[in-house]
Order: sequence, then structure tokens, then C-alpha cells
Amino acid sequence: MNGPQDLGGAMGFGPVAPQDDEPLFHAPWEPRALGLTLATGALRHWSIDEGRHARESLPPATYYAASYYEIWARALADLLIRYGELTPEELEAGRAQEPGRATDRRLTPEAAARAVTTARGYDRPGAAPARFAPGDRVRTRNLHPTGHVRLPGYARDKEGVVEAVRGCHVLPDASARGEDAAAWLYSVVFDGRTLWGEDGAPGLDVALDLFEPYLDTA
Repeated sequence: MNGPQDLGGAMGFGPVAPQDDEPLFHAPWEPRALGLTLATGALRHWSIDEGRHARESLPPATYYAASYYEIWARALADLLIRYGELTPEELEAGRAQEPGRATDRRLTPEAAARAVTTARGYDRPGAAPARFAPGDRVRTRNLHPTGHVRLPGYARDKEGVVEAVRGCHVLPDASARGEDAAAWLYSVVFDGRTLWGEDGAPGLDVALDLFEPYLDTA
């Protein structure tokens, strides 16, 4: 979607100011927000892609005024309300007023550790051979969906060259809707001036990992 998260190439947000030895958390409540997000994921109501889309769907004024983990916490509250584990009244009161839908699915410390450290596979068999091969010229589609999409706005309707085929994987766009679909994934290289015009730095190349439904033959 064309949400507040899609800031690639946007101006007016100030410089990026990385911190040397930046801490993992900047406030005592932030690790709790992360822990709640990981723990509630074990309820299996939503996928990682639906969780990401919930963060992207926050109103722009809310998103831009919030810190990183505040965005996580706000989106988590929306998801818990959507799936009946929390009511707006409980959120306002700060305590449960009735049982949730899945109160029998509790995370022990051991299970939580496994959930965090166990890698999940997102590879899928392709229903058809990959449409493109390294060296092919492709053009990204000019997509503006209301749902989740992993094609950034600055790279839409642009020509590039396939650098590598990365296999067939879960398609995040469908996963965010609770659907099971897969698509081939490619690394596509774009000349910086193709993306940014004459203001692009000479010699700059940008490589993006893009799914097949985003691409057409150039």
C-alpha cells in the first residue's frame, strides 16, 4: 500500500543520524513491547506479513510521531482487537475484562525461547518455471494496491536487469491477507538515475529483491 512506511526517496524528514554503539532498546517498556509481539504471534492468528501490514496501516500522523516500538505496540493492539483477544474497552482500562479467544495457548519460557530461535522456512515449490533469468531486462509494474506490497513506490514503472533468481517463496502480499500463495523472487538491479533522475549519483546501482507479479518484460 502507499502507506507512511514507504519513505524511499522522500524528502523533508531530516538526515539519517546513526548512533555508534546504539542500544537495542531506548526505554524500559520497549523490550516488553517486543516480547508481547513475539508471544502473541504464537496465537497463530496472523502471519508476519499481516503484522507488518498492520504497522503500515497506522494513520500517517500517528506513524510519524511514534517511535519504532510504539509503532509495534499500536499495531499489535489493533491486531488483538481484530481477532477478538482484546476489546477497545480493555485497552482503555489497561486490564482484561473477559477471557480471550485462545487463552489455553500459553507460552512457557522454554516454548518462547524456541519460538524466537527456531527458523521458519518460507521456500515453496514453484507452480511453473521462473519467468525470468539473469540478464533479462524487466520493467516493474505501476502498482498502487490498498493491501500489502513489497514493491517500493520509488521503483515502480522502472526498467532494470535481473541479477539473480532467488527461488520461489511465500508471497507477502497474499500472506498479509491470510492467503497461501507463492511466487518467484528475483534480485533486480537499477541504475540510480533510472530511479532518481538527473539528481541520482553517477555510478550508483540499486539492487532490489522483487517478486514475479511485480515484473513485466521490458
